[in-house]
Amino acid sequence: MKKNIHGLSTPVKKTVVERIAQKDDVSKAELLAEFSFTSSSLTRLLEELISEGWIIESGLGQSTGGRKPILYRINPTHRYIFGIEISRIHSTIGLFDLKMNALEYRQWPMDETMTPQLLVNYVHEQMEGMKKRNGISRDKIAGIGIGAVGPLDRETGVILNPLYFPAKGWTNVKLCQLIEEKTGVTALLDNGANTALMGEHWAYRQEKIQHMLYIHVGTGLRSAMMSGGQLVYGAVDMEGSIGQMVIQIDGPRLDGTGNYGALEAFASVQAMERQARFQIKMGRIQLREAENLDPELVHFPLLVKALHRGDPYMKELFLQSATYLGIGLGNLINILHPEKVILGGAMVNANDSYFDMAVATAQKNIYYASEYQPVFTRGIFQEHAVAVGAAVLVLKQISI
Repeated sequence: MKKNIHGLSTPVKKTVVERIAQKDDVSKAELLAEFSFTSSSLTRLLEELISEGWIIESGLGQSTGGRKPILYRINPTHRYIFGIEISRIHSTIGLFDLKMNALEYRQWPMDETMTPQLLVNYVHEQMEGMKKRNGISRDKIAGIGIGAVGPLDRETGVILNPLYFPAKGWTNVKLCQLIEEKTGVTALLDNGANTALMGEHWAYRQEKIQHMLYIHVGTGLRSAMMSGGQLVYGAVDMEGSIGQMVIQIDGPRLDGTGNYGALEAFASVQAMERQARFQIKMGRIQLREAENLDPELVHFPLLVKALHRGDPYMKELFLQSATYLGIGLGNLINILHPEKVILGGAMVNANDSYFDMAVATAQKNIYYASEYQPVFTRGIFQEHAVAVGAAVLVLKQISI
């Protein structure tokens, strides 16, 4: 069930406000071309939205022979939205105006102490600080959007049984309820891959892209797809399904779970750490960054540090992982045929060569490659895409 975010609403007003928000400036003639209104009805609606503070007049457009048209734009300071990312490595909160301009970000590690209740308390503390620093009153907050690691139930706002959280207690967490009770602000939940795609789609909105694919390569692998400008939802939360794509039938299994030879066993932070630890234990490699450390204490940041130092083994390990990712990516592209493919996450951001190798491998495996080549990118918002998209989630459901 969709929640009302703020005040009373009519679907027509909401749709028009969202459309104006997507534009920098828009004329009445442009809106008439998109909506089945009479000129007088649209004039009354625009006047009402101006009087309520949702939109403002932004100047005059170019004349097409008569008077210059009045231009309208969203009033960015009429309401504000909080967007939150919850991942296994770190979490982020951002404060946004109605144009999705970020006023402030805060990020913190998701270590073994960050239980659900501690996170809720920390979110509330950060929200209060951001409101105070930016001079924003409680009644100006339209809602809180959350993009989180799945699996989850977005309708009830519950995180179900995610893997690999360092802290205990992240099973069947009624996250929206906890945050609403603590903050007094309505919260909406979706998986982080979906909100990241929403955020990047917002960033590319002027290109009017209809079919986009987002892949996040971190502790696990997550994906989201948009078709016809709308997110594709399955019968269950399928955010992590890409990680279970089998790319080597007799391959390894990650931590004794999932499919044998699954993509996550070759192209994930967990797989990278496991392989490096094994090689250190066997005495095949020595990492300056891991000297005098128990191999089990060797974690991803140390591997990235060695990669940036130019360690040849780390370079080979990352490129091998990127090649496997590219194979899985090519499989998805051959099924989904997106116009734009966005790659994000800790593995992709570790080094430029990882992105380049994954893309090159995928391109070699695209069917009809001579006629069809999607555009590959790291996106516009990149590490903040999940939080931005969580705010867009609220904007799309905001009541007016």
